[in-house]
Amino acid sequence: MLIGRRFGRPGLIGTVARTAVITGTAAMTAGAIAHHQQQKYATQQDADAYEREQGTDQYGSATQAAAPAAEPARPPASGATDPLIDKINQLAALHASGVLTDTEFSEAKAKLLAG
Repeated sequence: MLIGRRFGRPGLIGTVARTAVITGTAAMTAGAIAHHQQQKYATQQDADAYEREQGTDQYGSATQAAAPAAEPARPPASGATDPLIDKINQLAALHASGVLTDTEFSEAKAKLLAG
């Protein structure tokens, strides 16, 4: 006679152990996927920064290298400055640093001059 030996479904301890293994595997898989995505994004950011430094786009063709930001114009000796000129100078600095594209710079300048 066999005593204490069960065949078929696992007991409580077996179920708990199986659940722990499944949960641990799921947590490790989720962590590995998150780590992989972080590495992928970091690599892409590094590549984008390198391309900006080299003046090429993602396909290797040359782009306009951003010129260093020009010194802002000095105010006249009288101390009075025209706010419109200051705003245009700020736009020019943003354009020179590459923040604004040619089209964006032209549109913003036209809005300032029009109104």
